[in-house]
Amino acid sequence: MKNLSEIELIGSNAVKKLRENKLQKGLPFMINSKNLPSNQAYLEYPNGSIAIVQIYKSAQDFTVIKELDIYEVSKIRTWYNLSK
Repeated sequence: MKNLSEIELIGSNAVKKLRENKLQKGLPFMINSKNLPSNQAYLEYPNGSIAIVQIYKSAQDFTVIKELDIYEVSKIRTWYNLSK
């Protein structure tokens, strides 16, 4: 039986693979964060930019609240251990 840290690692690797696949296909990837209100998330675009978005109840629509500058993007990549 796998312990919790092994399960977390498997889950983390699966999410990273999903992120890579979406970005390679030209699709944005949503990053949920405890640092943002529950109806907001980071949205990473294939060109490397990241924005904070407001998600609506339908979860089918969102509005960009703020485009992050290069320093903020770097900080997010460091916090979440994201490659470019």
